[in-house]
Amino acid sequence: MRKETSSNAINRRQLRGDCGTAYTLSLIGGRWKASILWKLLDGRLRFNELKKSINGVSERVLALQLKELERDGLITRIVYPEVPPRVEYELTPLGLSMETMLRAISDWGVIHRQQPAALLPVITEN
Repeated sequence: MRKETSSNAINRRQLRGDCGTAYTLSLIGGRWKASILWKLLDGRLRFNELKKSINGVSERVLALQLKELERDGLITRIVYPEVPPRVEYELTPLGLSMETMLRAISDWGVIHRQQPAALLPVITEN
């Protein structure tokens, strides 16, 4: 549990309120959140379908990131009253509104990941 009165928490709230970029990155900045949102752009998926489509994510972390995305209003969790239970996830209208941004971020990454050394600043020691 994080202390909400710590200077770190106060600074985080201040930055999210003052900077649109910081706010956006706080919503999609988890290790797997962008991948989850990207996969859901194609439509509704079950938990196991998401897990299989995102290499390397653990069940625990996927569940945590899905809860955070749901809390932030980017995805919705649909529970079907069946036996066995069936749960699906889909983007909300707010989540769908991120499509253009997610595609632009993806395009930028595809272009620039080819030459990562060219992007790194040269650091010299004095």
